[in-house]
Amino acid sequence: MQTTKTAKIDLPRIGTTGLGALLVAGLTILAWWLTQRVYGLSLPGGIPGKALEYPIWAVLVGLLGNLALKLTQTHEKIKAGIQTELFLKTGLVLMGAGINLALMASTAVGATVQALIMIPSVFFFTYWLAGKFGLEDRLRAVMGTALSVCGVSAAIAAAGSVSARKEQVAYVIGLVILVALPLMLILPLLAGALGLSQVVAGAWFGGNIDTTAAVVGAGTLFGEQAQKIATIVKSAQNALIGVVAFLLAVYAATHGEDGKPGARPSPRMIWDRFPKFVLGFVAASILYTLGVIDGGKGTLIETIKNWAFMAAFVCMGLEFSVIEFKKMGWKPVAVFLLATLFNTLLALGVAYVIFTFLLPVAA
Repeated sequence: MQTTKTAKIDLPRIGTTGLGALLVAGLTILAWWLTQRVYGLSLPGGIPGKALEYPIWAVLVGLLGNLALKLTQTHEKIKAGIQTELFLKTGLVLMGAGINLALMASTAVGATVQALIMIPSVFFFTYWLAGKFGLEDRLRAVMGTALSVCGVSAAIAAAGSVSARKEQVAYVIGLVILVALPLMLILPLLAGALGLSQVVAGAWFGGNIDTTAAVVGAGTLFGEQAQKIATIVKSAQNALIGVVAFLLAVYAATHGEDGKPGARPSPRMIWDRFPKFVLGFVAASILYTLGVIDGGKGTLIETIKNWAFMAAFVCMGLEFSVIEFKKMGWKPVAVFLLATLFNTLLALGVAYVIFTFLLPVAA
């Protein structure tokens, strides 16, 4: 009798989980369709439609689905089928299959040096500033990583390492996208006014703007070589996602949530807290570097990666909580904007010194 009763309880859950998964699939397809329509457009000023990245449309579609579910009081019934973390971690592992670590080290020395300077500088400044504003440690870590490494993907990786809430991740991702778009337009204009070379301008864009598409867009607006350099610099920062995620995981395991030293962790404790997808990311990068797999542009792996991220952003929209978002208030916005200003000024100085004096690249 007990077995029969359990079966009766489990069957409806299986059904609602399936309905939730079907809803996510349908909304992901809709977000993809919207993205393709926008990608074909040419925005004012000759800006490519691809500057409006798919996370925008995926999150918006997810938010609309969220609203519909809340209005019909069906959100709780299908929430088991909304698997945000599964899609996020799948996308991150596959992203590693398109990053050639050997090529980055041998042909992009300047970009790597810039990344090694910018990432710790911007991260610790943002983390310190957010602490002055009284923000929670997990939000500070996610925001600092997003600003210092590579925006959306870095925020996701950091969230997995420090167990950040989904609302915190969605908040930071929203800020990344909202700030990256105007920077894509403003920085090329400033670079022209400052008389920067194509190389320095591209390095500035790649080291400062937090989304890859906006980096490419800014480089395109300034010139072909600026686009190339910007992409290389951004790729150098992308390659360090795994390292930053690992360090955050170790810190989270050795410190309490309040940031104060806790009990000395055992190897098992660190392993339990360590985001396993980082190992997949590193393994995929190694296999790509060795030529065993190819996750570069136009490949099947890249397509699957993009779909996984698209579904993840849809799920974020579906799980978004307005109440939790309001609780954060204005302070995270102020921190993000101030840290972005710091990032912009520092990236300009670092790019100018490296690519003009230390490791100049022929124009």
